[in-house]
Amino acid sequence: MARTQKNKATNYHLGTLKAKLAKLKSELLIDGKSSGGPTGEAFDVARAGDARVALIGFPSVGKSSLLNAITETKSEAAGYEFTTLTCIPGNLYHKGTRIQVLDLPGIIEGAAQGKGRGKEVIAVARSADLVLMVLDAQKEGLQRHREILEGELESVGIRLNKSPPDITLDKKTSGGIKFNNTVPLTKMGPDPQKTCLNILKQYKINNAEVLMREDCSVDDLIDVCMGNRKYVRCLYAYNKIDTITIEEIDSLARMPSSTVMSVMADLNIDVLIDHIWDYLGLTRIYTKRRGQPPDLSEPVVLSSIRKGTTVKSLCQNVSQQMLRDFSFAMVWGLSAKHEPQRCGLSHELQDEDVVQVVTMSAKEQRNDKNYQRQVQAFEDAYKKKKKAAKELKQKKVGRLVR
Repeated sequence: MARTQKNKATNYHLGTLKAKLAKLKSELLIDGKSSGGPTGEAFDVARAGDARVALIGFPSVGKSSLLNAITETKSEAAGYEFTTLTCIPGNLYHKGTRIQVLDLPGIIEGAAQGKGRGKEVIAVARSADLVLMVLDAQKEGLQRHREILEGELESVGIRLNKSPPDITLDKKTSGGIKFNNTVPLTKMGPDPQKTCLNILKQYKINNAEVLMREDCSVDDLIDVCMGNRKYVRCLYAYNKIDTITIEEIDSLARMPSSTVMSVMADLNIDVLIDHIWDYLGLTRIYTKRRGQPPDLSEPVVLSSIRKGTTVKSLCQNVSQQMLRDFSFAMVWGLSAKHEPQRCGLSHELQDEDVVQVVTMSAKEQRNDKNYQRQVQAFEDAYKKKKKAAKELKQKKVGRLVR
């Protein structure tokens, strides 16, 4: 691929090679997981809080010191490498929310192949809402740590600061390949349909409908075919800025999705926390009952990354029963055109909105078209629970008789 000249005539060949390479890499990673070698202790940390942030970086860049600075957890920090050997969780409390911060062991080049417990670290990164990549500002210019870490995460299917491509791949049992696009495709060669067919052939997809709604590349189509890509937001934090010049600090701060700080000198830590909050996309919603003031003590925290920030997401966070009996919502705040505004489930909420959810009355529930189905579901669940309790009781009686 490196020796192949890149032009319109070689797009088909390069696309086929990229598809083969991605497939072989995926098979290699699966074989590595299923091999019978020693596995070691896994990082089994339960998800807690309103969001999860994973600290990733090379050894001895200040991840443990940063965790100690922004949370109440005390992680061992020293001047030698690989001080942290397991995952250490901490809680960051900011603007009434609880953010889980995970201090992970330092990873090295080749982590995607399992070097230095790299696979376990990367597995935690896949479950995070935000990857906070901690880099040494003094070493970045010479050792390209940012580029190396991006390559390691990219090779295992983690896409940083990218959105999923707007491609619909609907597999069928017959009918061949049907290809359509709603915009001109400039990144897939002079004949995008032929390129698409060559890539799908590598994954043994012979019957499918493909619809592209944006100008996608060959890599985007391969990601959709693989189906296991994880799109995660990433914030790059350059630590130890007290050891470099003002000009170097300015150039690092101007890089995309980057911020500069120094944990030891206590510089810019509050700015970093604000950046974490912005990248997580958290929204605080206050609820109120009819005829009462809103409850401002404990907000319901929604996330644009997880379930969204609509009224439907709010009802799901509170109770499934509330979503089932939903009639309308009254909204006060920035998202309302007038106060209060009567809204439906699809209304997008903004930070610090006040919402009053109004459920259907008993008469409205009986007139609802799904009422009979809900009654039957409740009755079936009750009978199933009663039957299970009866069987459990019979088993206990049988044991006592013996």
